[in-house]
Amino acid sequence: MRKSDLINNISEKTGIPKVDVLVTLETAFKEIKDNLSDGNNIYIRGFGSFITKKRAAKIGRNIKKNTAVDIPEHFIPAFKPAKEFMNEVKSNLRSE
Repeated sequence: MRKSDLINNISEKTGIPKVDVLVTLETAFKEIKDNLSDGNNIYIRGFGSFITKKRAAKIGRNIKKNTAVDIPEHFIPAFKPAKEFMNEVKSNLRSE
């Protein structure tokens, strides 16, 4: 499913115009990105958590040049689903 499919489905189920759904989704995505960039985690009860994980510094390899490359510590975004969310997905996938 693509973002356009999601917008269409939400619009059909709620009766809200597609333009309004698009603006709402884009605003939600922007808020998630901005908060994670600022180091704030987002917790949505029953759905999951958008968090940042710290990756330790390490030495990588450039295979083409056969040289070592220092990779500094950095943060990456991650999503941790809630237990209810995981259980619902698991039960639906088993029934298919």
